[in-house]
Amino acid sequence: MNAAEREGIHIMLVAGETSGDALGSDLMIALREISTRSIRFSGVGGPRMEREGLPSIFPMSDIAVMGPREIIPRLPLIFRRIWQTVRHAVDKKPDVVVVIDSPEFTHMVARRIYRRAPSIPIVNYVLPSVWAWRQGRARAMSKYIRRVLALLPFEPVFLKSAGVDCVYVGHPAINRIPDEGSGARFRAARGIDPTGPVLLVLPGSRINEVKHLLAIFGETVEKLAAELPSLRVLVPTVPHVRGLVEASVTRWPVNVEIIEDDEEKRAAFDASTAALAASGTVALELGLARVPMVIAYRAEALVGWFALKVLKVPSVVLVNLILDRPAVQEYLQGRCKADDLLQGLRPLMRDTPERRRALADLDEFRVRMGVTGEPPSRRAARAVLDILEPVTPVE
Repeated sequence: MNAAEREGIHIMLVAGETSGDALGSDLMIALREISTRSIRFSGVGGPRMEREGLPSIFPMSDIAVMGPREIIPRLPLIFRRIWQTVRHAVDKKPDVVVVIDSPEFTHMVARRIYRRAPSIPIVNYVLPSVWAWRQGRARAMSKYIRRVLALLPFEPVFLKSAGVDCVYVGHPAINRIPDEGSGARFRAARGIDPTGPVLLVLPGSRINEVKHLLAIFGETVEKLAAELPSLRVLVPTVPHVRGLVEASVTRWPVNVEIIEDDEEKRAAFDASTAALAASGTVALELGLARVPMVIAYRAEALVGWFALKVLKVPSVVLVNLILDRPAVQEYLQGRCKADDLLQGLRPLMRDTPERRRALADLDEFRVRMGVTGEPPSRRAARAVLDILEPVTPVE
């Protein structure tokens, strides 16, 4: 072992919420697997990152808050934690800082580290959705971010125009693609006809969006069931909205199964003929699972109007943005009506030219997302280490 190999690397990671903790822990594992040198971690993370050897300088729960009602009372603590994180970087002088998601916190940290210690390279893992809402922010990032690790394949091209170095590493949802054959096993275990119509209904994970969409989705299901008497419906959900979902689906005139277990959710994706889903990351997960879908969303009138006005992209569906065409039908605000949703779903539930075209589009989408090859965390690790040292390819 030569001197360079013996010399360790200090990598500081900063995550601000559960999703970032998951990304950070996977990145830590991959960094240790790939690097030819020992690695010491420090920074801010949650329980998963701590289990991988990061001594968090304060509990991540101090900053993992959402919405004005939670944030405003805790602003003094949040700002103390920002400065504590910055001081740690300036004092310890890590070889690289990786800020992970949670841009409201992590970018405040990154800007202040850059001003006080500009020689420390800063990597941003998960680009804020600047391409959708605040495109000028990308140019501002070029001043303090050395490299962005992108989850979406169109982001490097967008950031290059703003002068930001960006590497596509892949979305973590790639790791959640259903296992081959899991859908057939799911159907068999629940007595579902192997070729019968199964609709996956995903009304969202936030209470307000679930309230806005459940009645419309229920009406759509009722109309579809009238055309497909053998229809089965699967509704994946999360604990904090399960009661709301259960109270609504009991009135639907079909056999509905609510699913909460993550492994069963993936199998349910594979078992489904098509999906009716709220707009969000779930559309990307459905695309990776090769489930034809209709996407819908309805918010309060003023909020929805404002969102559509400031949106800088032609679609809210990531599958459409990545394919650069309207492959997935979306019904937003005033167009989010049961009759319209039924019209979009109807051809996806049978072997039709529309369904075959949707499946071909999703096959292309999976190729563009890079579902084969190295896991996203290893690609991300290479992009971080490449700033510090050439990385030897791992077979």
